[in-house]
Amino acid sequence: MKSTGVVRRLDNLGRVVLPIELRRTMGIDVKDKLEVLVDGENIVLRRYHDACIFCGGDESLISFNGKQVCRACAEGLAAELR
Repeated sequence: MKSTGVVRRLDNLGRVVLPIELRRTMGIDVKDKLEVLVDGENIVLRRYHDACIFCGGDESLISFNGKQVCRACAEGLAAELR
């Protein structure tokens, strides 16, 4: 990982502000979703992308009961149920 030299304190609600320069560099806009990951003792933020809950693919997604499923997996499931 690369250090940015930016240090921020958590506020009393546990929030941290990402500097505008960093958001611009990373292409993060207002209301974008960020995913929180843990890597050992590190907390990692990354831009969240919808993906199929079965294969992780991000093409031809359809929403079913609030979950994202790609068409290939949906067709595979339908074939299994026949």
